[in-house]
Amino acid sequence: MDLTPYLDTVRADLEVVSGSDEATSAVAERLARALEPSLQLRLLDALGQAAQELSEQLPNGRVDVRLSGRDVDLVVAFDEAPAEPIAPDDEGGTARITLRLPENAKTRVERAASGEGISTNSWLVRAVVRGLEQEQQHRRRRVGNRITGLAQS
Repeated sequence: MDLTPYLDTVRADLEVVSGSDEATSAVAERLARALEPSLQLRLLDALGQAAQELSEQLPNGRVDVRLSGRDVDLVVAFDEAPAEPIAPDDEGGTARITLRLPENAKTRVERAASGEGISTNSWLVRAVVRGLEQEQQHRRRRVGNRITGLAQS
């Protein structure tokens, strides 16, 4: 989306208001040039707010505002389907894997498990489940009302 037509419309509105007087037209033109960066930022703010509101209504996605030079794009990005919750103490349907750990990590895991009064296997299952849940929460985290990048006026 090119913001230039919107900025040109504001400039044209100022020209209409200024009338046919050359001095007033010159002031209107200077005012339009001075207001252009501010208007552009306000339009970006409005687009960002709209994208955030739309994102809150999407169950598995978000709307991103992407800037490329003076072009602005609204892009819908869909997240992965929500993962099924994992019950750490679920004994039905288990799978076996071989895990190779450095000796010092193995010792720390065994110490942590015994400190909590559970088996090493239970401790590892719980740690893996926690890690997967944190990863899923990290993916769902929204940036919020922030713009990053390079701007040129």
